[in-house]
Amino acid sequence: MTKKMTVTNPRYRLGYHIQAPAGWINDPNGFCYFKGYYHIFYQHHPYSQDWGPMHWGHARSKDLVHWETLPIAIAPDTPNDEDGCFSGSAIVKDDILYLIYTGHHYYGDNDPDHFWENQNLAYSKDGIHFEKYDQPIIDKAPEDNTHHFRDPKVWEEKGHYYLVLGSQEEDGLGRVLLYTSDNLLDWEYVGKIAKSQKVETEGYMWECPDFFSLNNGEEEKHILLFSPQGVKADGKDYLNIFETGYLVGDYDKATHTLHRGSFKEIDRGHDFYASQTTLTPDGRRVVFGWMDMWESDFPEKADGWAGALTLPRELNLVGDQLQMIPARELVKLRTSTLAEAQETVAAPTILLAGQKQAELGLTLDQPGDFTLVFQGDAADPFLTLHYTADTKEWQLHRPDKETDRFVQSQTDERVNVHLFLDTSSAEFFINNGETTFTERFYVEEDYQVILQPTSETAIDYATYTLSGDAVQY
Repeated sequence: MTKKMTVTNPRYRLGYHIQAPAGWINDPNGFCYFKGYYHIFYQHHPYSQDWGPMHWGHARSKDLVHWETLPIAIAPDTPNDEDGCFSGSAIVKDDILYLIYTGHHYYGDNDPDHFWENQNLAYSKDGIHFEKYDQPIIDKAPEDNTHHFRDPKVWEEKGHYYLVLGSQEEDGLGRVLLYTSDNLLDWEYVGKIAKSQKVETEGYMWECPDFFSLNNGEEEKHILLFSPQGVKADGKDYLNIFETGYLVGDYDKATHTLHRGSFKEIDRGHDFYASQTTLTPDGRRVVFGWMDMWESDFPEKADGWAGALTLPRELNLVGDQLQMIPARELVKLRTSTLAEAQETVAAPTILLAGQKQAELGLTLDQPGDFTLVFQGDAADPFLTLHYTADTKEWQLHRPDKETDRFVQSQTDERVNVHLFLDTSSAEFFINNGETTFTERFYVEEDYQVILQPTSETAIDYATYTLSGDAVQY
């Protein structure tokens, strides 16, 4: 019997982010609310620190803050999913929790790109123990599709069920397909709701699609949130190997077509991919993402694990911009207040020191240029976030990465940074969700967060220690 991984060194382990007990994780899956708990699943290989045959790891929480790790929900152990239980989603019907996921299959010729995929179903009455339906619910892709056919996201509307699937048309362009059902078992193919205009700008394969509506204060808009592969860098945009972003538009239910604008990135950092949302019982749209990126170095692999999920974030639509803010429940993470101050500073000022699980809220009134510097024992910072007042540009720099990350702000009189630190991760929420940067970093020693202004600046800030054991294994 293959032995599961164990963590051999906790130096980079996170305290309040969802991660596996050990081994590899990537995409969040099956995010839902069932019988008083939020459930989140994730792509997981428990037998290696590397990507491998995918299982569904599982955690649940009553408050989106304190998480209990549960047994692996599904494993690649049937002919329907023999080479991996790939990403998917969850839905509750008749007091039963259903998981709909992609079964991955290799042809056996040692070519990792020679595979086929189908869609499968598992179900549970208690939300912990799952049984699999004995045959695929969607056994093959449409005739005009390539072998890329995965990541179903399911929802209910007026007694009918719908799911979208990420795929690639035979012309080599990414697209999202729509299916309908009356019972979650028998699915009818409707067609594509959106398609890449060209590889360079919108990608060759659309992974992890999520389709929902939000009101921007004036009208309801539909959002297609997904992760396209193959988008080319364009100046200071689209700099990750794979992006995550969205299309905003109007959905024509008669033709099942999204009349939409251009593709936009949702997170500007190095480490955000494969997002998935759910509706909370009070009607908020909340999202998780994978807090890493393909082809990263993953130094934690040396310790028997790799990967984590982001914090839960609330989604809001402002005009045609999809914004993210920390889920309001996260205030429960605070264990003590370190500092609260309003002052005017003109010299480097230490805002945080010696705290690896901490929160910082910082507002600057009519600032000039400034930099947030993350400094360990080394002579050079391991992370900096710089703001240029004249251009209203934010620039995030990590010396371990070849390229910086950039975003143009819309606000200049009062700017704010809301930061969550968790040992080896930093999540920046800029100007109340106008943009975010998500980052992993690897420093073993204690470190400081230093504000370096270039001119006299009025600041208002608060810092908190956060729970270092909010995820239980």
